[in-house]
Amino acid sequence: MSDRNETTSPSPSAEATAVERTRFATMPPRHGPVLVGPRSARRRARRGRSVRLVMLGLVLVAGLGMTLSALTGTTGSGAPTLPIAATLTVFLLAVWAWTSTGLDDTLVAFLAAIALIVTGVLPPTDFFASLGDETIWLLIGAFVIASAVSSSGLALRGASHLLRLARGPRSLFHLTTVALTLTAFAVPATSGRAALAVPVHGAVSAVLPVRERVVRALALLMPTVVLLSAVGSLLGAGAHIVTDQLLRAAGEEGFTFLTWLLLGLPLAVVSSHLACEIILWRFTRRADRREPLRMSAAEIGRAAPTAVTGPLSAAERRAALLLAGVIVLWSTEPLHHLSPALVALLGAVATVTPGIGCVTFPAAITRVPWSLLLFLAATLALASALTTTGTAAWLSTSALAPLRGLGAAGAFAFVLVVIAISTAAHLLIPSRSARSAAIIPVVIALAPALGVSPMAAAFASTAAAGFCHTLPSSAKPVAMFADPEIVRGGFTPHDLRRLSVVLAPAMFVLVAVFALWIWPLMGLPLLL
Repeated sequence: MSDRNETTSPSPSAEATAVERTRFATMPPRHGPVLVGPRSARRRARRGRSVRLVMLGLVLVAGLGMTLSALTGTTGSGAPTLPIAATLTVFLLAVWAWTSTGLDDTLVAFLAAIALIVTGVLPPTDFFASLGDETIWLLIGAFVIASAVSSSGLALRGASHLLRLARGPRSLFHLTTVALTLTAFAVPATSGRAALAVPVHGAVSAVLPVRERVVRALALLMPTVVLLSAVGSLLGAGAHIVTDQLLRAAGEEGFTFLTWLLLGLPLAVVSSHLACEIILWRFTRRADRREPLRMSAAEIGRAAPTAVTGPLSAAERRAALLLAGVIVLWSTEPLHHLSPALVALLGAVATVTPGIGCVTFPAAITRVPWSLLLFLAATLALASALTTTGTAAWLSTSALAPLRGLGAAGAFAFVLVVIAISTAAHLLIPSRSARSAAIIPVVIALAPALGVSPMAAAFASTAAAGFCHTLPSSAKPVAMFADPEIVRGGFTPHDLRRLSVVLAPAMFVLVAVFALWIWPLMGLPLLL
């Protein structure tokens, strides 16, 4: 609020603005005014409904066909069994709901799990057991620790001191990229990291009031780096946990915090700085980039909600020690053999313990995204059904029979198709976690039949899904910075399209290079 000392009650418009801002913790903004005529809008809406209905019809026809084939087929004929038909039909309906309806992702996942339980495919005990999975507790602990880091102001202080080293727009942008990449290890959610970046953008914009192109480019840079750098940490996005869960449910080894860090951090650094250069090239002029720039931590701190100068507060010191200790323990798991979930739980308990931590237990618990955790539990149950019923094996046998004779060429083509689909999937499925829940089970099922490592294919798919910049609704960080009520001097949907037309192919090539050559050299072989 601009007038902090007023004692009058907030106006209805102020309350509405506060509610709108709060929505960004869980969902993208409402669409703004339609700029086309009402007749065109109605035609577009009717066309969209028709496409959704056609897709639903195809799913229902496919489900009915598999059911009839299961009822009339004989053992060994290649026809699906009834559990396979039921599981695949429910899974396809869930994908349709994620892509074509406004239903909450978690609600869709729960409805799918309930449908599998009612049909007898998924035992209720398996579903309830998924709620106590180790990865659920890993995220709970990580979010409690992140709440301490965010509330203490430690992240903002570090960013402000790093940005004061900038001597021009290019160095400012690359230093911002470094700062945002580091936050992937402090806050396990892209929306939370974007929220941390909002006051930084406001402070820098105040220092650069007449450089509109630089301010707009910086608004594009921040959500872009938040999304691309998330691949550097297993906890960088909920989709990473979904991928790891699905791999383990399929009998694969899965990833540890350290192995994901070693594989993902190089891609996070390269892709983020590549995007930084693309944004500078596309949205600023040579004269903008040559103009000198000076800013101090005090100037940056004027718009920050917490102090960024002076000695560290007690809360900041405690948050720094807790965060460093947890990251060290996660990274040295092979030495002490403490599970990441146990380390996160110990760190969370220390975070809320009086005299040790820096946040109260009620305040920390309110920052945990329970909807995301329930979504992860439900998708884990779905993955279990895909494996235990033989659906994954049947799908791989049926779908890839024509490609098995291609050898290595078929394997490489499969990986490139997976990367392309994962890069473009944000146009249909706005939620990053829902994209992994829809794509990764199919990737894991199909990869072995072509001689491709399921872990390599799943990791490449998850990394490619980090690109979701084409539309404001494609990702919550993009939606946040596209809203003029939250970020002034931001960008337009047209700016996003200008960025995506270059960044999308660049990300496809970059992930393909890592998947085909770099990750195999680092210990993640592509072929079985």
